[in-house]
Amino acid sequence: MTDWATIASLSTAGGTLVLAVATFASVRSANRAARVAERSLQLNLRPVLMPSREDDPAEKVLFADGRTLVVRGGMAAVEEADGQIYLALALRNVGPGLAVLHGWYLWPERQLSNVQHADPGGFRRLQRDLYIAAGDTGYWQGALREPEDRLRLAIGDALRASRPLSVEILYGDHEGGQHTISRFGLTPREGSEWFCSVVRHWSVDGHDPR
Repeated sequence: MTDWATIASLSTAGGTLVLAVATFASVRSANRAARVAERSLQLNLRPVLMPSREDDPAEKVLFADGRTLVVRGGMAAVEEADGQIYLALALRNVGPGLAVLHGWYLWPERQLSNVQHADPGGFRRLQRDLYIAAGDTGYWQGALREPEDRLRLAIGDALRASRPLSVEILYGDHEGGQHTISRFGLTPREGSEWFCSVVRHWSVDGHDPR
């Protein structure tokens, strides 16, 4: 004799299982689509800083004390005056998003790409945010003024010995995310002018592609 109650229960259970599988697949697909959309949005906001090109306009960099440095495209400027050290880099944002510069770390010697970047907590904050629009040029600036600053003394020694320097810049997008550290190598040329080259980029917030 056919047990219709059992058959009905099994049918209901089977339908529930099919519905659960379909719901799981739908949710998983929706989550995947959301991640892809979020990733696409981040890519559209991501800035990437590089040295500007030689044919880019020179940047006139004004410091709070009135000192001015003029930096040609693709170059850096480093100057020691009245016991203070002024630095500036001419940069280009090759990424699709606005770059907001936050802080910097200066090495008194050359650092290659196999050396890990400095701890972001040890970066010196810029006195004001600097902005470089997507596809446009701009600059970074920094100064060492305090007589007892050990870094100022070390950089002063490097300048007098004509040794290369390294600068790391911490920046992100205008939404406050995608923090990146880019290391630039500075090689002395003549006077206050230095060659500038990018060494490596690190993703601070997300997965490093390396």
